[in-house]
Amino acid sequence: MAGSVGNLGTVQLLWSMVGLLLTMGGTFLEAYGIALPWSWSKQGIQTVSLGVTCQVGAVLLVGCLGGKNAGALSQIAYLVMGLTLLPVFADGGGIGYVKLSQFGYLLGFIPGAWICGSLAFKARPKLETLAFSCITGLLTVHLCGVTYLIISYFFQWKGTENLALMQAILRYSWFALPGQLAVVCAVTVIAYILRHLMFY
Repeated sequence: MAGSVGNLGTVQLLWSMVGLLLTMGGTFLEAYGIALPWSWSKQGIQTVSLGVTCQVGAVLLVGCLGGKNAGALSQIAYLVMGLTLLPVFADGGGIGYVKLSQFGYLLGFIPGAWICGSLAFKARPKLETLAFSCITGLLTVHLCGVTYLIISYFFQWKGTENLALMQAILRYSWFALPGQLAVVCAVTVIAYILRHLMFY
């Protein structure tokens, strides 16, 4: 029994490290999709930018593959690294990030990954259950982000000078959602394939 618990802990630690590396890499990797099929005859198969990075996709993928604890641990490690001056965030790092209006989205990675991982392991992996867990995790990230935006506007933190609150919500949440939902589709398929290949 103790051996199986130890093995489980080792696996979760491994997934946490993988999740940390994926999140760091995804921060600087722009997400692309393929152009719609009816345009292929004119222009050939082309890629189009989705207007977002792969960062949120990495957060959700580690939840789907490693579970809630690995997902949350990887994001706690990511935030600690970024807040202690390592340049792993999109605009660098440092403790000053907590006073940026958009920091709530990074903070939301922790509950987002935890909820995604929790739901992803409730039953056998199916496309619909993995998609639901990813969408729930994504909405959790945005809920935390919007809440933090509202707080930051109340306290007049950095990033609140140039945009009205509604404009900030549109910029950081509404306009990002279509691209992030496309990334969720890719994460769902990848997680489904890998979960079946690894027999869990």
